[in-house]
Amino acid sequence: MRLYINIDHVATVRQARLTDEPDPVRAAVLAELGGADGITVHLREDRRHIQDRDVRLLMETVRTGVNLELAATSEIVALACELRPMQATLVPEKREEVTTEGGLALSEAGHLKATKAALDRLSAAGIRTSLFVDPDDASLRASVDLGVDAVELHTGEYANADPTKRTEQIARLSRAAALASKLSLAVHAGHGLTYENVQPVAAIPEIEELNIGHSVIARSVFTGLEAAVREMGDIVRRARATT
Repeated sequence: MRLYINIDHVATVRQARLTDEPDPVRAAVLAELGGADGITVHLREDRRHIQDRDVRLLMETVRTGVNLELAATSEIVALACELRPMQATLVPEKREEVTTEGGLALSEAGHLKATKAALDRLSAAGIRTSLFVDPDDASLRASVDLGVDAVELHTGEYANADPTKRTEQIARLSRAAALASKLSLAVHAGHGLTYENVQPVAAIPEIEELNIGHSVIARSVFTGLEAAVREMGDIVRRARATT
């Protein structure tokens, strides 16, 4: 099980004052010292938090690997092809949303065409590719048809579910992870995961990577980032050890 730490919200605090601190690049260093297996950042089209300069510096300084989240837009894809992160994860993006609201709409012809074009460019640049998708059969089979290397299962519905529905959502994620693995896709997961709800997701054997950001950054305000990452890593690895 790999734990990737999303540092977007460090940049969110910085951009609130349009200053130079806190520095997401420094946050990445501390996350790695805390045991992170990789760093995730989302370079949004509106640049609301992470900036181009951040991604360039992260590519020079991160010792583990950078997972760059991006929409299938020509400008951002071109930058990814130039910088060549270890992995690029295509995600849906809306200007008005607070955070990503669901998986890619692969059933829509326009979205499918744009996604395919972006994946072809990224793959040609030698970048490992992933798609952020809802945990359903249609999305997983469409991902296979697109030739992607991995899928990241959207865990938001699980995270936001009423406690009485959590078991149902975990079962849904488990079925999706098993199918994705059977289809020879690497299986990742993320969105809305916290110290309180991550364990059942981390225990799903086919999931090999978790992407967690907001909860860790929030905890770090009180404990420091290195300690917050180490605590999350301990929870994730204990969950896997019990399966």
